[in-house]
Amino acid sequence: MSLPRLLQPAPAGGGVRPARAETAAKLLYRALKAEIVSMRRKPGEPIVEREIAARYGVSRTPVREAILRLADEALVDIFPQSGTFVAKIPLAALPETILVRGALEQLTAKLAAQAATDEQVTELYELIERQRRMQKAGNRDRFHEADEAFHASIAQAAGHPGIWILIQQVKIQVDRYRRLTLPVPGRMARVLQEHAAIVRAIEARDPPRAAAAMAAHLEGLSASIADVRDLNPDYFVDDARQPVVAK
Repeated sequence: MSLPRLLQPAPAGGGVRPARAETAAKLLYRALKAEIVSMRRKPGEPIVEREIAARYGVSRTPVREAILRLADEALVDIFPQSGTFVAKIPLAALPETILVRGALEQLTAKLAAQAATDEQVTELYELIERQRRMQKAGNRDRFHEADEAFHASIAQAAGHPGIWILIQQVKIQVDRYRRLTLPVPGRMARVLQEHAAIVRAIEARDPPRAAAAMAAHLEGLSASIADVRDLNPDYFVDDARQPVVAK
């Protein structure tokens, strides 16, 4: 994530003074969240406040505030006497979250098939082409970004972009898991095929078919959970316990 100048990592020999601690905490929260969700910070990895404070040239107070906010979202675990760590992905939470997301996205696909303009359909095809280029380049981060834009654009075409905002709020843990599915052989090619099926149904103005194509696409996430867990056992936790947060 590219940080605003206010919170760029501190240069050697001097820090950057944020205008307000509150602003620094918000920016740090977004930066750390992006690192966790993108898996640049791996589940179970220690989080050291003083290192983050030094990196961004701020005091430890905004760092602590950002970490507490991430703990509230179950992205960070704080264990008294032990330390602070990136939370592992809770297996128990994934199926329910995928189910909720599936219900909402089937609705947006159905509505998009009723309301999408020709220009919006063209945009969806262009996003698939962008994903195809990223697949060929082996750029999984950009592939994921185009994937997010694709689903957001369907909600926009449906006339209900707020549904995508709601989906983003509930799918944080699924996003971390999804990052782990992309290296699975054939996964990105399958995503492209499934996205194309969704857009063809929208273009054909066939709401039931669009909803079914979206359902099939997202059901694949549930089907892959066991395999992805077996490939990355250290990144998952079997229970959905709440982290112990030091006050």
